[in-house]
Order: sequence, then structure tokens, then C-alpha cells
Amino acid sequence: MKRGLYHFCRLLLAGVFLYAGYLKGSDPVAFAGQVAAYQVLPYAFNYLVAATLPFVELLCGVLLLINQRVRPALVVLFGLNTVFMIALMSLLLRGLDIDCGCFHPAGEEGTGTSPQMALLRDLGLMVAILVTWVLREKLTREPADG
Repeated sequence: MKRGLYHFCRLLLAGVFLYAGYLKGSDPVAFAGQVAAYQVLPYAFNYLVAATLPFVELLCGVLLLINQRVRPALVVLFGLNTVFMIALMSLLLRGLDIDCGCFHPAGEEGTGTSPQMALLRDLGLMVAILVTWVLREKLTREPADG
């Protein structure tokens, strides 16, 4: 049971971050505009985030997919998710209602996610990250079946 839940959460996270990283990386200029809409970074940093974040997400997704360096990948994703959740809460506190810019190709209309829904989704991702971490720890301490 533990092993199955571990693999499910690990593969779910891998799929989510591979997909998100691919979409963001496919049009970094449009993604920089989405980052700028949060109004939390200086102008130049929007492009730095847009140029690097997709590749970090892709790397973490690949590591989770191949079940290698899982803990470091989870630490990075936990940190990224925490920062993103803080940015989403900032949007809500400032009354800004923008598309989160996470899971749709740039410029595609009508597929946006509200900050509230993005925050709920990210809470779910945080649960999956924590479950994967805890089960990874337990599975590495248990002797193999058989």
C-alpha cells in the first residue's frame, strides 16, 4: 500500500511539473509577462524567472519520473511551491485577479486559473510532496519484501 501510494504521488508530481515546465519553457517571453502580472519582482527578474523556472521544473520532473535524487527534487519543488503560494496569497490580499500562468500555453484564452483555485491546487501539490517525502523515508528504511 505504501509503495503504491509513494509511486502514485511521485509520478503525479513528475507529470505535473514536466507538463508545467514544458508549457512555460515553450514561450519564455509570454511566461515573463505572466510573471510580471504578479507585480512582485523588478522588471529584469521577470525574465530571469521565465528563463530558468521551466528548466528547474523539468529537471525535478525528470528526477521524480526516473526515481532518482527524489529527496532533492522534492526539496526544490517544496520551495518553489511555497514561494508560489506566497505570491498567490499576495495577489488575493491586493485584490488582483489574474491568471496564474501555470498550466496553459501562452496566449490561450479562456483557460486561466483564478488565484483561489491555483492556491487550492498548490495545497494539493504540497500534500503530494509531503506524502512522497514521508513514504520515501519509510520505504528506504524498511527491508525489501520477499
